[in-house]
Order: sequence, then C-alpha cells, then structure tokens
Amino acid sequence: MNKTDTLLLVGHGSRNTAGNLEIEQFAGQWRARHPDWRIVVCFIEFAEVLLAAGLDLAARDSQRVIVVPLILNAAGHVKMEIPEAIEHARLRHPDTEFVCARHLGACEEILAVLKRNQRSALAQLDYPDPHNTGVILIGRGSSDRVANGEVAKIARWLYEESAHSLVDIAFTGITYPRLESVVQRQATLGMRQIVLLPYYLFTGTLIERIKRQNERLRMQYPSIHFASGDYFGFEPEIQALLERRIDEANGVAQARAMMECDGCKYREFAADQGKGHQH
Repeated sequence: MNKTDTLLLVGHGSRNTAGNLEIEQFAGQWRARHPDWRIVVCFIEFAEVLLAAGLDLAARDSQRVIVVPLILNAAGHVKMEIPEAIEHARLRHPDTEFVCARHLGACEEILAVLKRNQRSALAQLDYPDPHNTGVILIGRGSSDRVANGEVAKIARWLYEESAHSLVDIAFTGITYPRLESVVQRQATLGMRQIVLLPYYLFTGTLIERIKRQNERLRMQYPSIHFASGDYFGFEPEIQALLERRIDEANGVAQARAMMECDGCKYREFAADQGKGHQH
C-alpha cells in the first residue's frame, strides 16, 4: 500500500442498522491494525453512503483506489453493480486508478471460521454422536447459480472434514431449499440433534429471521435438540482474508490485468442493452 492509495471497503448494507454499524466497527478495527492505511466505507444499499458516493470519497486526494468487496459470494452485486459503479467513477476521476479486489469466496479462511462455529454449537449439545447430528449451512440465497454453488462447495468441505452423516444447505430467500424443508428432511432421516450454521458476515434482518425460525423449529420438533452457530463477525481470518485479497489486487494492478468479470461477454452485452443490475 502506498500513501496515495485508499481502500474502499464495500459492505452489502442492511435495513437493520446494527448490521451496518458492525461493518463500521470492523473497519475501525482494521484501521487500528493498519494505522498507515486510509480506509473508507460504503454500502451497496440500505445506508447513507452508497457506492457512487464512496468511490468519490475514496478518490479524493488518492492516486489509486482499491475497492474491497466485503461480500461472501459473487452474485449480481459483485459481477454487475460494483464493476458498473467503478466504470462510472473512472469517468468522473480520470486521474485516479481504480482496482477491484475479489470477493471473499469459499476458501480455507472461511472454512476455518465455520469449523470453529460448528465446534461451539456442538459444545452447546455436549458433543453428541455426529452420525445422528445433522448440520445445516444457511446462506443468503441468490438468483445466481454460481453464488449458490459457493455455499454448496463450502458445505461439502465442511462435510469432508467432519464425521457428520448429513451436512445440508438452506437459504433464507430467493432460492430453495428453505430451512424448514431441510430440517424436515433431516428429522425424517433420523437426526436427533441439528446444528444451524449461518453463512453470514454480520448481523442484519436475515440473521434475525434465522433466530425466529430457530425458535419455531424448536416448538415444532420438541424431540430434536437444536444449536446455532454465530455469524462470522470480527474473526481474525476475515481480516487476514481481506488483506490477502488486497495483495492479489495489487498484483493484478501491477500486471494491468482485469478483475474476474471485466471481460465478461454477458456484462458487455447487458451494458450495451441498458440492462444494468436490478436488485
């Protein structure tokens, strides 16, 4: 990082202000970890400082802006909305270089956090037999099959590194299966305990939804013991992963290569047709 560089941390944004506040707190911890870095925060939606304003703020007095998506899976926001906003920012700030880091993605750091959350949830159940204890990884859900596939991939990794007979995925919206259906399946297959693992970075309206679902499931299945892991929050692996993504982006910038979607024919076609990202 040069003194003329600025990091723009891009959060998804939530109607629940506590979620946005946690991202601001995360950025504060990151600044304390790297006091010589200039770090600006913006959000894709549901917040005061959105993408365009964040890019303008980051570009002020900066020769280079490194855009860092604080987002787990590469769906429309990462593939369409952030690149489109960067293209517009390049026109507004022709003297500033804009580089975009990769999203977090399914990787070893994320797996390490999930495994720790899983152990914590199993401790609530006094470490029962994994062969009759099911695990359900709960993702946000997307209309993008690749993004949903990343949730499936990390669930498979979790399965391969545990002795659990069932490690399933569920989604809180957009796509299926939903949590209630997966719990019903695991109950039918003889699971006596079920661990719910949110695949979320910070709190928000969907984390609150999962909590309410959990309470209803406890009443619907009184013979099954449920335990829940936490969302990822301020785990050191998340900060380390972001720093790795920045290192990767620096390498891309030096090679003058493109980000993952810059050459996407679909994105070029969509832009020509005036079909930008629609939430």
